[in-house]
Amino acid sequence: MFPFLLLLLSFITFSSQPFSATSDTIYDNFAYCLTRNGIPSNQISKILYSPSNSSFSSVLDAYVRNKRLNTPTTRKPSIIVTPLQVQHIQAAILCTKGTGLQLNIRSGGHDFEGLSYVSDVPFIILDLFNLRSINVDTATETAWVQAGATLGELYYRIWEKSNILGFPAGLCPTVGVGGHISGGGYGSLLRRYGLTVDNVLDAQIIDVNGRVLDRKAMGEDLFWAIRGGGGASFGVVLAYRIRLVRVPEIHTVFNVQKTEAENATDVLYKWQNIADKIDNDLFIRVLVQPITGKVKGQKIIRLTFMGHFLGDANRLISVMNIGFPELGLKRSDCLETSWIDTMLWWYKYKIGTAKEVLLSRAYDQLIFLKRKSDYVQNPIPKDGLVSLFKKMVQLGKTGLVFNPYGGRMSEIPENETPFPHRAGIIFKIQYSVNWEDADPNLINQYVGEARNLYSFMTPFVSKNPRQAFLNYRDLDIGTTDNGKNSYNEGQVYGVKYFKNNFDRLVKVKTMVDPQNFFRNEQSIPTLNLQTSKGRKGRK
Repeated sequence: MFPFLLLLLSFITFSSQPFSATSDTIYDNFAYCLTRNGIPSNQISKILYSPSNSSFSSVLDAYVRNKRLNTPTTRKPSIIVTPLQVQHIQAAILCTKGTGLQLNIRSGGHDFEGLSYVSDVPFIILDLFNLRSINVDTATETAWVQAGATLGELYYRIWEKSNILGFPAGLCPTVGVGGHISGGGYGSLLRRYGLTVDNVLDAQIIDVNGRVLDRKAMGEDLFWAIRGGGGASFGVVLAYRIRLVRVPEIHTVFNVQKTEAENATDVLYKWQNIADKIDNDLFIRVLVQPITGKVKGQKIIRLTFMGHFLGDANRLISVMNIGFPELGLKRSDCLETSWIDTMLWWYKYKIGTAKEVLLSRAYDQLIFLKRKSDYVQNPIPKDGLVSLFKKMVQLGKTGLVFNPYGGRMSEIPENETPFPHRAGIIFKIQYSVNWEDADPNLINQYVGEARNLYSFMTPFVSKNPRQAFLNYRDLDIGTTDNGKNSYNEGQVYGVKYFKNNFDRLVKVKTMVDPQNFFRNEQSIPTLNLQTSKGRKGRK
């Protein structure tokens, strides 16, 4: 149990009188407010950074994962707060109220639209990277993990204690736990064990009044909301208590590629018909990518089938021969390994690499990027696949990632958590385009390319609403300026992310944060909004 849970019994109540924006700098006013709220003055310089501080840029840039959102013209935060303990967060919340600024909460920085570190209005970043304790209890097969930890750190700490326990979360080790879990994160175990939010037992959150609440204290409505509705609309999530899952000692992974010359269209069509119905121990992701062919300047489509099976290669081959013989999987394509090593494999480390690489918070792929999402409920017909391939070759750079559902995903009711994309979904699509050149014309070109392909896919994906995945943030599908029309604006993107769960999220938000303090351009709105205007969307 974390020591800060003692605060549940006796939290400090702070007062936060608005302070003048003209008498001193924001930094000085904020520092003064922190001391008034019980933070010793000798701790201020360790947790508070202004743009004039020599460490400001390095602290800001350390968890920026999308260069598109870190250009010379991108608005920078007025200050950054990097709390070392719970009391620092409580004080920061209450002091931010005094500034009237927006509070952006960052636990990892992988959010594709940078809502945790970018804003078009003056804002403060509350960065939780120092709060990353992980306590694994093998006796109860649970763990407490703080929001600032990364998935790699979580996986490593589980592996330290057990080789038969795992957790069904994402495949990138530098993703922050807080945002990933609260948004309904997934990984290659989802068909057997579901999502992160399907395996959350308890949580701690600091609310708008600075109170530290666990599941019992926050109540089931708020606990429901922060398991798939995002945490940043409701408070500052400190930690989650998660249920670990039992995994076999032997896992098998494979990577098989096909081109159109190798019957890729027929193979992908068959994949659509079996991906959500095949053995629940099998997850087969498909990468659909335009690449340069053997003829110079010629683009072709390559499919990459990446599989993860909870079992040995012999059983996998048997499953594939019955359910998906079209792929032609051979024993030589299969690599048997452990659960922890599959996490290395997915992130393109060689199996056998020292597990300590999972503890690294360094991010070695800082690029410009745009992501979008869709859900497919009916197989795309063969002629549709042919036209899709032709369109992707024409556009030239945007790729697709198909992630299968079914299994455990189809067994959980849509309203069990805010995450509604369950039964009836065959697979989820991620639209993905990356580039390295900072030329603004390229930004417009490649973002436009992703939008073009998204528009092209309209006939083949879910409708009424056209569903979207919260953890693949996409400001194209709607934003709010947090003004008087915020409910109507929020409903546009809200029903895409949450379907019929949106209105319940609004009711929870109104109950716990009626003044809409915790807000961003895709946050959950309140019904009785009383707040200053926020920001509009970004390109």
